[in-house]
Amino acid sequence: MTDAQVAGGHKATINNPNTSEEAKEHSRQALENEFNGGEVTGAEDNKDKNPGNVAGGLKANSTLNNPNVSDEAKKNAKERLDKEDF
Repeated sequence: MTDAQVAGGHKATINNPNTSEEAKEHSRQALENEFNGGEVTGAEDNKDKNPGNVAGGLKANSTLNNPNVSDEAKKNAKERLDKEDF
């Protein structure tokens, strides 16, 4: 599990209304002490993404054909596919 995933779990705990104050405080302390206040390198910073997987995700998720996806998102996905920007 990456640091970004662990930090994300702590952030989720802090924002979950069903967790105790003790758990929230533990997560706040962990973020502050171990994860620079929650500022960790995330998956979006990973430059080693497999371009084929990214392109497949843009296509397989029906981004271009899904009626629930905004026209702006469809345009962005098409541009990324056309430019191979991933």
